[in-house]
Amino acid sequence: MSTDAAATDDLQAQLRAALDALEARDAVIAEHSELLAQRDAQIAEMAVIGAYREARIKTLESQLAAMNRLRFGRRSEQLDPAQRLLFDETLDEDIAAIEHELTSLRSTPAPRRQPKRLPLPEHLPRVEVRHEPETCTCASCGGALVSLGEDVTELLDCKPAEFWVARHIYPKYACRTCETVTSESSVPSVIERGRAAPGLLAHVTISKFADHLPLYRQQQIYQRSGIELARSTLADWTGAVGVALMPLVAAMKVDLLQQPVIHADETPVALLDPGAGKTARAYLFAYTAANGPPITVFDFCTSRSGEHAQRFLDQFRGSLVVDDYSGYKALFAGGVTEVGCWAHYPESPVIRSAFEERRYFPRS
Repeated sequence: MSTDAAATDDLQAQLRAALDALEARDAVIAEHSELLAQRDAQIAEMAVIGAYREARIKTLESQLAAMNRLRFGRRSEQLDPAQRLLFDETLDEDIAAIEHELTSLRSTPAPRRQPKRLPLPEHLPRVEVRHEPETCTCASCGGALVSLGEDVTELLDCKPAEFWVARHIYPKYACRTCETVTSESSVPSVIERGRAAPGLLAHVTISKFADHLPLYRQQQIYQRSGIELARSTLADWTGAVGVALMPLVAAMKVDLLQQPVIHADETPVALLDPGAGKTARAYLFAYTAANGPPITVFDFCTSRSGEHAQRFLDQFRGSLVVDDYSGYKALFAGGVTEVGCWAHYPESPVIRSAFEERRYFPRS
């Protein structure tokens, strides 16, 4: 009887062990099934992401090609220079953003070179800000601290345009003997009885013409510093500076006409025509030296007539680099040597046919 009981107990133990093994196997199978389901979901998700990435890459590549055509294509030459100035910066930002997104979407992005950090200019003044410990004793044991050197970090900083009032004081002295009054003469001013110093006039002029910052924006910038300057005042200053600089422009023109090679081109600009209620088309002729001093002189003209170039270059007898515009042709009959512009050779039938026939012009 005891033998049968022992055998029964042993059989029950084996059955329990078998059931536990089956439960463990079922748990492993369920876990594997869950992992397989997760993997299948991930594969499906990756397929969707891959399809989206491929479609997005094609879209971005198409947009990038369109922007490059807009920026570098022939149609870009038809845009007004002021319009190009407005859109060039935006195009640069959009192109950079698209290229960055393309790089992140591609599975094997091209390795990017780490930008080399240039040192800060040596000619800038250094303003030291020292960060000393609050105490000269060790916080752990109370011993005296000994200097081991220092770590230096340089940060480039700036401050906004700073305004100040320059007070020119002219003391008067009298001679008791002959009662003569002596004082220094007033410093010459660009604008008679004006209150703008030459530095401020130069800043307004450079901001407008070199940095392309309109007067109304300059007005807003100055207001942030508590300076109220009417736009009409800024316009009067700009005109007065232009008149004051005319002798300098005349001297630059004299030096420019003495150069052996001059580049010339013209571009349309909008001219306000209040009487007609609209803008008229004027032209800005640009003349720059190929070598020597970096001289560029602009000549504002109300039309594109070749007589403007003939008037400006009347005393010039060197080589003139221009496109195939007929307005310059009369100069070449008067002793000026024509030098074709390589950037516009497809527009010239003569140069185009010469290239097609594999003929080359000797250098002048």
